Amino acid sequence: MWLLVLPFIGLLWVPFYNHPTPELFGFPFFYWYQLAWVPVTSLLLWLAYRRRPR
Repeated sequence: MWLLVLPFIGLLWVPFYNHPTPELFGFPFFYWYQLAWVPVTSLLLWLAYRRRPR
C-alpha cells in the first residue's frame, strides 16, 4: 500500500510547486500540478485496490 503515500508526499511539500511558471493553458503551475494529482491518485487507488489480498 505504499502507492498511497505518493500523493501525500507529492502534495505535502508546497515549496516544490509554489511558483507560477510553467503555465499550462493559462493556468499557473501551482494549480495544474495539484489538479494533475487527481487522476494520478485515482489510478494509484485503483492499483492499491487490485493488489489487496482477496
